[in-house]
Amino acid sequence: MRERQRFHGDASVLHRNAVRTPLPDADAERLFHRNMLSVAEGRERKAELLVDPDVSLLDAYERELERVAESFERRLRQFAGEGYEEIALATQRGERDDRIGRLTSYYFEGLWRIQQRTTISEMLFFPIILRYPDSFTMNVRFASGYATTESVLYESPAHSTEQLDDEHAETYYEESAYSQRKAAAYLRETAQIIRDEFPDPDESDVEDRYGGIVSAGGRRGSTFSAMLKRVEPDPGRFSSPADETMLVSAGPEARRTADELLDDDAVFL
Repeated sequence: MRERQRFHGDASVLHRNAVRTPLPDADAERLFHRNMLSVAEGRERKAELLVDPDVSLLDAYERELERVAESFERRLRQFAGEGYEEIALATQRGERDDRIGRLTSYYFEGLWRIQQRTTISEMLFFPIILRYPDSFTMNVRFASGYATTESVLYESPAHSTEQLDDEHAETYYEESAYSQRKAAAYLRETAQIIRDEFPDPDESDVEDRYGGIVSAGGRRGSTFSAMLKRVEPDPGRFSSPADETMLVSAGPEARRTADELLDDDAVFL
């Protein structure tokens, strides 16, 4: 009987790779649209939590991670069923090298890193989602650091380890609340970008279904960051239609957004 293997991560699975998923019919188009609406709505729910005095930023942060982890787990079950962990581990050990194994390993690596973010500082989640007329791609990335060059920063007293006297503590809490309100406004604003980039397929022409976003979130100690902006996909990226979900090489958008948004000393994890 094989001893249960502990997963230690394999960054090469994610590096320079993305998942391309076909959108073969109207039902698939509508499902993708609903999923992106859920992402936008999740961003708006987080904004509401940030301005709620009865909810700590720690709670808002953990709820966001839970939503992302649940989406990764759903994808894993779609590809590999309930035994996705063993398939991912077998692929990592080199015991299988097939489409399902590679997809499972990719999302399992992403899930493992998402779960680590609750305790690890200085790990930036930096994904790209791009929409093409017949498919979409998701490029899951994690980089060193806690923010991009365009991130909005906000402070969490619950994560602070500093011991402050009463006067400074009151000032710190007031400034933290102000930064959270600014971040909430930013989250609501960028949620609209998601809606604009991924419109309802029943209300848009197929030729217009190019869109994309890059987002980032991380923390360093008690300082959190958020970023989301639109990305213009390369219309000539794929020369053939998508027949099935598979790993593909990351497109030029991945390099461009990394060059634009990451510090020179940042590395992918």
